Parts: sequence; C-alpha cells; structure tokens
Amino acid sequence: WGVDRATNLSYGPEPRQRLDIYAPESAEGAPVVVFFYGGRWTDGRRELFEFLGQALTESGIVAVIPDYRLYPAVRFPEFVEDAAHAVAYARTVVGRYGGDPEKLFVMGHSSGAHIAALLATDGRYLRAVGGDRSWLRGFVGLAGPYDFAPMEAADLIGIFGPESEQ
Repeated sequence: WGVDRATNLSYGPEPRQRLDIYAPESAEGAPVVVFFYGGRWTDGRRELFEFLGQALTESGIVAVIPDYRLYPAVRFPEFVEDAAHAVAYARTVVGRYGGDPEKLFVMGHSSGAHIAALLATDGRYLRAVGGDRSWLRGFVGLAGPYDFAPMEAADLIGIFGPESEQ
C-alpha cells in the first residue's frame, strides 16, 4: 500500500481523545489533512475511515483522523474543543511522518464538517489551544450542516441548546 501508519496516538487524557495518522512512505513536506467524521455528534469512530486515510496518502497527503468525545457524554462545544486539541497535536507531530505543519487543512463529513467549519471560521477554538486560524490553509466540508435555525429536533436541542431546554 505504501502507507506508514501510526494508530491510537493520544492528544488528550480522555479515551476518545485519540487519533490515527496515515502517511505516504518516504513523505517529505507533504500537505496534511485532519479529517473529522460525521455521526450526528453521537456516533462514529476513526477506525471506520482507514479507507480515507489510505486514499489521501495515495494522493501524497498525510491524513490525521481523530476520534472526539460525543453526545451525550459531552455537549457543544466540547467536541469542537476536542477537535482543536487534535489539530494542535497533529501540527506538532506531523513532521515525524513527512507532513508539513504549514500545509494544514481541516476536512469533515456531515457533523464532522460542522466541526471543521467551526475551527476554520471561529478563532476561539484554536486560540484556546495556543493556536490561530492562520494555522489552516483550507477547509473542506462534505455534506455539512451549517445552519440549524430554527432548531426544532429534540436531539439537536439536547446537543446544542441551552441547558435549561434539556
């Protein structure tokens, strides 16, 4: 396959604060994509996206696929905060795998696209981990929910609504 893989790397103390890195063999200065999977903020795991890690490496990209904590264990914005920590950690280690931290992109599908979009557009999350949106060279969103108004679905109110509405 021509892929170097590092799995179950810890970017935080919680069991779901782990990530996998897929890198082209002998990569040097490669772009880096941190990919957040979807699952309506309640489901998913990084192991299901090994195919994506392999596909990105075939294009010369270092892929980072983190898990993050999910609802109901956490509510918004904690999963976005996890994502910011994952990006900060990835930025510090991708050089070991041939990635260039100055060529860092965030990408997501569905609820993961929502998370990636918040990292790309709201500087609070990366600033909270010692970073800045300038770390990011781009954002790729696949079928992401970007506007919830009016918020009527009971599960979304639980995930995003004020605690008084739960």
